[in-house]
Amino acid sequence: MYSGTEDVGRIRRRTFLDWLFGAGLAILSGTVLYPVLRYLIPPRVKEVTHTSVVAGKLSEMLPNSGKIFAFGGRPAILLRTPEGEVRAFSAVCTHLACTVQYRPDLRHIWCACHDGHYDLHGQVLSGPPPRPLEPYVVTIKGDDIIVSRG
Repeated sequence: MYSGTEDVGRIRRRTFLDWLFGAGLAILSGTVLYPVLRYLIPPRVKEVTHTSVVAGKLSEMLPNSGKIFAFGGRPAILLRTPEGEVRAFSAVCTHLACTVQYRPDLRHIWCACHDGHYDLHGQVLSGPPPRPLEPYVVTIKGDDIIVSRG
């Protein structure tokens, strides 16, 4: 027969199992909720604020070619048209923020994600992009191609 005097100073099995279950549930909740909260509340990242950058060398850019470069922490595209004019745009597609690329065979800018097409002035030719690409100012000093925000 259970007298009750044996439990003095000891943790009962039921209390230990309740504590173990509660601790396990708290750990499980933390491992599920922490990534969700980190996704919903991203950490503050210091934004890079470059106003101009040397994007490349004019001697390396052949006519009818393009190049992706980093500008202010985001991708940008540098183009040399078939006529030899140099232009620069944001390389972030205005549809779903994919990176665009230059297609020498089509002679325009193309977004591979959803088949969006932009002309050599960054205007939308076809596809789902709702707005043109953001243009940048291009300055050529010697052999350097300097791109800056307009």
